[in-house]
Amino acid sequence: MNYKEVFKTIEETYTPLSTECQQELIASSKVCVYKKGDIVVREGQFSKKVFFIVQGCSRAYYLKDGKDISDWFTFENQFMASIVSFFSNEPSPHYVEFIEDSTVLEFSKDTVDKLSQKHHDFERLISKIVTETMLGLCERLYTIQFNKAEERYKHLLSIYPFITNRIPLTHIASYLGITLETLSRIRNPKKRI
Repeated sequence: MNYKEVFKTIEETYTPLSTECQQELIASSKVCVYKKGDIVVREGQFSKKVFFIVQGCSRAYYLKDGKDISDWFTFENQFMASIVSFFSNEPSPHYVEFIEDSTVLEFSKDTVDKLSQKHHDFERLISKIVTETMLGLCERLYTIQFNKAEERYKHLLSIYPFITNRIPLTHIASYLGITLETLSRIRNPKKRI
């Protein structure tokens, strides 16, 4: 992994990190490679890890009455964690799974806490990540409550134009709160009866 490229991306996407902070983060983290289908957090587990996705993608999902419901997706240059477990020390209510073979920079909640105490630039990074996550969840909630299925799909494509090439349609449909059949009709309006 090219750490210089990773930190350049973090700097461009979020905020600059001092050389000292970068070195301490490298020393406290590890590069991990996950295979498509690897589940790194399960419902009921405690999770104190955060993943910066260098290559690949992941999703968080719930199992409700035997149904798999996608909650969010993350792609390159985004952070993924089991938010509830990571921040509140509660068991995770969902699963975290890699959808593609993925390379990530993985570090712990202890690392986040230590670096946040020591480096204001790292604290700023965490604040930006949390704010981005919160705003994304608020936007998703608004979209689900007030937009029709077709509008929800178009909105998702405006954020992730490549998503249908990387995420199975069943996961996209559950994320949008619609059936796979409805998603198929939206994607192929000429086939409507």
